[in-house]
Amino acid sequence: MADDIVPGEIRGSEEPVTINEGRETTEVTVGNTGDRPAQVGSHFHFFEVNAALEFDREAAFGMRLNIPAGTAVRFEPGDEQTVELVAIGGKRVAHGMNGLVNGSVDSDPAAAYQRAHEQGYGGIPSQAGTLPDEEGSE
Repeated sequence: MADDIVPGEIRGSEEPVTINEGRETTEVTVGNTGDRPAQVGSHFHFFEVNAALEFDREAAFGMRLNIPAGTAVRFEPGDEQTVELVAIGGKRVAHGMNGLVNGSVDSDPAAAYQRAHEQGYGGIPSQAGTLPDEEGSE
């Protein structure tokens, strides 16, 4: 072992690290209409966050919070805040979460919009107004 290496030592870069450089970003204003705080982690598919959070879910499809890994943003009841979202990287899939997508975030989002609408999510895209159950032709 070299003399200058200490087991378990972490050596940071002298230069600042820019996260998510070159990825698509967008901002959304989020309001918590619920009666409890909602905390969202860094890598959660933002389209699928808590149903009581009201924001433009269409803009959030395929996006996550643009914050460092392992951190989160807390939305207090009645509060509103603007957050920056960044495109999901890697294979661009969302499994689990709240079960609205369960697959590629690059596929047609119509089925995810339908599920979100049926489950009472706030901020559903304008397409939800033309869904079959809205027109009475289930």
